[in-house]
Amino acid sequence: MPMDESNQIDALRESIFSQGHQSVSVTRYRHHEISTGLDEVVEEYPVALIYNGISHAVMMVTPVNLDLFAIGFSLSEGIIQHVRQIYDLDIEKSPLGYQIHITIASEAFAQLKAHRRSLIGQTGCGLCGIESLQQVDASLTKITISAPTKWLSLIPAAMISLQKRQPISAVTGGAHAAAWVCEGDVLMVFEDAGRHNALDKLIGYLVKHKIPLNQGFVVMTSRASYELVKKCIQLDISLLATISAPSTLAIETAKRSGLTLASFCRNERFSVYT
Repeated sequence: MPMDESNQIDALRESIFSQGHQSVSVTRYRHHEISTGLDEVVEEYPVALIYNGISHAVMMVTPVNLDLFAIGFSLSEGIIQHVRQIYDLDIEKSPLGYQIHITIASEAFAQLKAHRRSLIGQTGCGLCGIESLQQVDASLTKITISAPTKWLSLIPAAMISLQKRQPISAVTGGAHAAAWVCEGDVLMVFEDAGRHNALDKLIGYLVKHKIPLNQGFVVMTSRASYELVKKCIQLDISLLATISAPSTLAIETAKRSGLTLASFCRNERFSVYT
């Protein structure tokens, strides 16, 4: 039986093993001068997602907020349809990386087994569970409520605020960030070496705290890829704003699903593609 929804996520065992960066030795060359010292570098480790004892994916992730990452990944990739379908979650560290053991409802696991394939992700899952090109369109849904036009005016200030709330990137310059904006305020920011992982961590947080996903939007310090658009659509998030360029497939997918996509969001300007 599933656990009571009010205690669903609080009962999941959270395990955070690092600050997301570490010091490494470096030799610096500056104007023909050589010096040695230490540099802060963003961490990235293999993280195996194991559902009901069966390994589904190995992702490269910054090992901070791994519980939120697992929840967000499970939802954004359609492995579960609701957090109630997660019964338990346990994180283990091994010499090779991390293992996240997730116990999910039998109906969700049956569907996962029907579409499961082994994969190794570089910075995001991509087309997890998609076995043919014909299934790409079929896996998408429509946004139920369009983003209010007034939200667009909130993007510049949100991007400025986001730039100031990236502790890992501030010391390493090597992390992407995903943030949730509601009524003009940046409520929460998550970082990761992979942009898709940062978004999954944010999604996990939003679901954990039962934040209505139709009352805000996502801003990210990355380009707009198909995978990011797909994850937002899966959660019925109606507006995605990114600091860098979109891809053609991201634009086409956003148009088909009714997602508002804004890119090149910097210096108090942006371009809206859908």
